[in-house]
Amino acid sequence: MLITLLTGKAAPLAGSDSHSGIVKRPVAEALHLGPEGFETDEQADRRVHGGPEKAVHHYPRDHYSAWRDDLGPLPVLREPGAFGENLSTYGLTEDDVAVGDIFRLGEALIQVSQGRQPCWKLNHRFGVPDMARRVQGTGRTGWYYRVLQTGMVAPDDRMTRIDRLAPDWTLRRLWHVMYVDRLNRDALEQIAALDVLAEGWRRYATRRLESGRVEDWRPRLEGKT
Repeated sequence: MLITLLTGKAAPLAGSDSHSGIVKRPVAEALHLGPEGFETDEQADRRVHGGPEKAVHHYPRDHYSAWRDDLGPLPVLREPGAFGENLSTYGLTEDDVAVGDIFRLGEALIQVSQGRQPCWKLNHRFGVPDMARRVQGTGRTGWYYRVLQTGMVAPDDRMTRIDRLAPDWTLRRLWHVMYVDRLNRDALEQIAALDVLAEGWRRYATRRLESGRVEDWRPRLEGKT
């Protein structure tokens, strides 16, 4: 599977008083992929972005046509990188990618760690006040990888799935439990015990089991306002 490889530096986010690394652009040279991401990539708020469990962000190019149908021909949707992704591909979506899937990417090995939880910065990126909520509501979220083996990755490298550790737990199924069937105790118990899933997501499941309540998404989806 061919990839588009994208990176970006943190910069002021249009329409806000914050910085963000959400603007990613295709690169033409090979880059080193380390434990926390590509060498020329940045995240502005390291409390909630980046880190070993969010080292690489993948967003399917397959979803772009659906977003154009929903939103019209926005300029941001003309090229990959609209969602802050590091990897853009055709042929992989949340329906057929599962937590724990391992891929060979150039010299590196990467493993699916969690789905993407969209945040309010997408609202500014797209100029659509409820964009983050739309992304969460559709399940067209993209996902993250942890890096199992570092190495060089080139824009013309192919990406190949080499192992599946939890094939029953597709990202679509995980999304459905987290955002639709939100207090399904059976499924939450399985998620809490899913060791290939990022610890933060397992904690969400544990808290719901203990409290019987779903966490408040508004600060993440709406930001300071």
